[in-house]
Amino acid sequence: MRTHVHLTTQDLTKGYEAGPVVDGISLTVSAGHRLGVIGENGRGKTTLLRLLAGDLPPDQGTVTRHGSLSLVRQEMPFHDSETVGDLLSEALRESRQALSELDSAAEPFDEQRYERALTHAEAIEAWDAERRADIALKALDADHPKSKRLNELSVGQRYRVRLACLLAERADVLLLDEPTNHLDSSALDFLTERLKQHHGVVVLVSHDRTLLDEVCTQLLDLDPTPDGEVHLHGGGYRAFKEAKRAERQRWEQRFAQEEAEHDSLAEKVERAQSRLHDAWRPPKGAFKHKRSTRAANKMRNVARRLEELDDQRVDAPPPPMRFAPPNLTADGDLLHATPLEVPGRLNLTEPISLSAGEKLLITGPNGAGKSTLLNVLAGRITPVHGTVHHVGKVKLLAQESSFENEDATAAQLCSRVEELGLLRGKDLARPVSRLSTGQRRRLELAILLSSDPHVLLLDEPTNHLSIALVDELTEALQHTKAAVAVATHDRQMRTDFGSWRCVTLHRLVKVL
Repeated sequence: MRTHVHLTTQDLTKGYEAGPVVDGISLTVSAGHRLGVIGENGRGKTTLLRLLAGDLPPDQGTVTRHGSLSLVRQEMPFHDSETVGDLLSEALRESRQALSELDSAAEPFDEQRYERALTHAEAIEAWDAERRADIALKALDADHPKSKRLNELSVGQRYRVRLACLLAERADVLLLDEPTNHLDSSALDFLTERLKQHHGVVVLVSHDRTLLDEVCTQLLDLDPTPDGEVHLHGGGYRAFKEAKRAERQRWEQRFAQEEAEHDSLAEKVERAQSRLHDAWRPPKGAFKHKRSTRAANKMRNVARRLEELDDQRVDAPPPPMRFAPPNLTADGDLLHATPLEVPGRLNLTEPISLSAGEKLLITGPNGAGKSTLLNVLAGRITPVHGTVHHVGKVKLLAQESSFENEDATAAQLCSRVEELGLLRGKDLARPVSRLSTGQRRRLELAILLSSDPHVLLLDEPTNHLSIALVDELTEALQHTKAAVAVATHDRQMRTDFGSWRCVTLHRLVKVL
C-alpha cells in the first residue's frame, strides 16, 4: 500500500460566465480509496478532474497531491505523425529512465546515487513496466504494431491504446473520465480488476453503473442537495440511487411544509397589521395597558417567527432534468437486410428484419463489425455482398458526436431539445463548441429524435450520457413503437435488454 499517496482539496471552486461549475468542494481521497464522481451532464465532473490534475487553475481553493499522476480524458487529441510506439514510449519513459539511472549509478559505483535510484525504481516497479504494458495492450485489444500511426486507427482503437499505456504507467493517482467508452466485455473485466487492485488513489467519472458498483468505495454527488453542499456516499451506486430518491422526497416534503407555514404566518402578520391600522382599541377596565399592546406584541412575535423561518428555509428543489421521449409511431415491416459482407469489417451470415416495435440487440467483441453493421443498415456504407431495404425514416446515432457547425447554438440546431428534456436554460443559447461532451451527446440525441424516425439504430448510446439519462433512455427504448437496434457494451443496459432478440457477431479471422 502506498500510504503516502493522497489527494486533498479545500474549498475548490471553478466557474464560467454562467456561474460556478465546481463550487466549494473539500475532500480527501487516500491510498486504497476509489472515488466515483456522478451528476447530470454539465454539473462539472470533467472540470473537477481537470482541477484535480492541475490541468485547469481554480478560481478559489487548493488541490494537494502526493504521488505521481495519470489522467485519462474523454477526448484524445493527437498529431497525424504520432504512432502507437510514441504513446507507449511516453508511458514507459519514467520506468526506462529509472533503470537507466540505476545502471549509470552502478558504473562507476556511487552508493548514494545508487540507493536513490534503486528506491525510485522499486517504488514505480520499473522492471515490470514493459510486461505490464504488453498485458494491458493485449487485454484491451490494443496490441497493434508499434509503427502503426494513430490516424490509421479507429476512435475506439486509439482510446484503448491510450488507456492501456496509462494503466502500464502504474501512477499513484489515477483520474479517469469515462474510461469504459469503447471497451468490450473482456476489456471491461480487465479494467475493473486493475482498478480494484490499484494501491493508490482512483477518481473515476463513469456512466457505467456496474463499474461504479464493483469498483468505487465512495461516490461524490455533484447534483443539487437541500443544503447546497456536495455529499459523499458509501455503499455503491444502487444504494446511492435509493438514498438519493429518499433525500429528494424528504426535500420536497420539507419545502412544502415550510411553504405552508410561511403562508400561514404571513397571513397572521397581515391580519394583525390590519387590526392596528383600523385603530382597534381594547374595552375599558382592568389590565388596559396589557390589552392595548397585545395585538402589537402578537404581530411582532409572529413576524419574528416568520423571519427565523425565512433564514432557515431550504431552497426549492430544482426540477430534475427528465427525458421526455417523443411518441414515435411506426407500422408494418420497416427494415430487411440479407446476409451482408464488407471485406475485412463485417460478415453477417443471417438476414435481419425489423418491424414496428421490434427490438434487436447486437453483441460481439470489438472488431466484430457492430458499428459497420449499423452503418450498413443506415445506408452510410454499401456492402460488397447483400442488400438492405427500408421503409420509412431510418436514423443512426453514431458512437461519437459530430457537428458540422460548432458555432451554432443548441436551440438553433434543434428547436425541440428543451421540450425533450435534454438541455435547458442557458445551455440552449451556448454554441456547440462550448457545450460539455455529455451535453453535445444530448443535443445529438435530440436532433435524431426530433426527426421522428421509424427505425432507431444506436451505436453505444450510453457513451458520455449521465446515469440518470441512461436509465430514462433505457425505459423509453423498451416502450417505443419505433423499431430499435442497439449495439452496446454497457453491462447494465445489456441486462435490461436481455429479452430482446439478439444477433451476435464474431471477430473476423484475418488470412495472412
